[in-house]
Amino acid sequence: MEFTTGGRLEVAITPADVGKRVSVRRLAEPGTSTERFTDTVGVLTSWDDGVLSITRRTGEEVRIMESALVAGKVVPAAPARRRGPATSARELTEVAARGWPAVETERLGEWTLRAAAGFTKRANSALPVGDPGVPLDAALDRVRAWYAARGLPPYVVVSTGAAGSDELLAAELERRGWTAEAPTVVRVGALAPLADTDADTGRVRLSREPDEGWMSVYNRSADAPPEAVKVLTGGPSVWFATVPGEDGPAAIGRVVIDGRWAGFAAVEAAPAHRRQGLATLVMAALTERALQEGASAAYLQVEADNAGARALYDGLGFTDHHHYHYRRAPQDGPR
Repeated sequence: MEFTTGGRLEVAITPADVGKRVSVRRLAEPGTSTERFTDTVGVLTSWDDGVLSITRRTGEEVRIMESALVAGKVVPAAPARRRGPATSARELTEVAARGWPAVETERLGEWTLRAAAGFTKRANSALPVGDPGVPLDAALDRVRAWYAARGLPPYVVVSTGAAGSDELLAAELERRGWTAEAPTVVRVGALAPLADTDADTGRVRLSREPDEGWMSVYNRSADAPPEAVKVLTGGPSVWFATVPGEDGPAAIGRVVIDGRWAGFAAVEAAPAHRRQGLATLVMAALTERALQEGASAAYLQVEADNAGARALYDGLGFTDHHHYHYRRAPQDGPR
């Protein structure tokens, strides 16, 4: 990481650069590192009272004393992509929302309030794509009231780590005491290579709705409300995959096809059938159907700490595009 100008370290950022992506070097805090300096890259979300706040790609907020700065500069809004379909965080966010639709929605300016009886945070969180049309505090009051009326905790989903994502909103929610939960990575890849395997996809049954066997393997089915099936079957063109086994389904998966995009979810194997390549088999079968319907690009969402799933999708050619997490309102009221 190069900070020098004419051989000198230089702090070439100011409070006027709030909202831009920056790279900074600071003195390491005593006892925290064997290195003299620490580098941080992210969006500069505030610079007040001698303290900088930088939100990293993962959504983590880093606070830095101005007095500890050694160097800093503005850097491009997003790193160059090495491979994978070209897209924006906004496009993927909107596609993913259509592919996992809530049962009930209401508009708040350009935000969308979404509910589905608590089945998954994705379908039960405010989606802030654009301007809420009112000051932020008023918007958050509306979010809290809307979810309280439905007996649900108030969540706002926040994207980070790509051009046009929501680092500034994440910082504002952090300042108001909205806590971060469930960090997730959105991954993308070319679709055609997923079908280029030796897998015997003829073993896989495809259907438009999940049956009882499919739901018995799905890890979110326990105590799922009736709205769960409405969410699962919602979307432009949805297919469910089942690999039959002797004692019930051995593996399952879901794909939703929306124009050029195929979104994968719920790719799971029953405990007795894991590590047999069935996840790859399911992906291949669903990919074949998506290709038949004209899709060319793939996306999926995986929890950041799910090392096994990330390794699987690494092997299938997926790369990280951006991150998102949820912000939950403080239980003692606005702050």
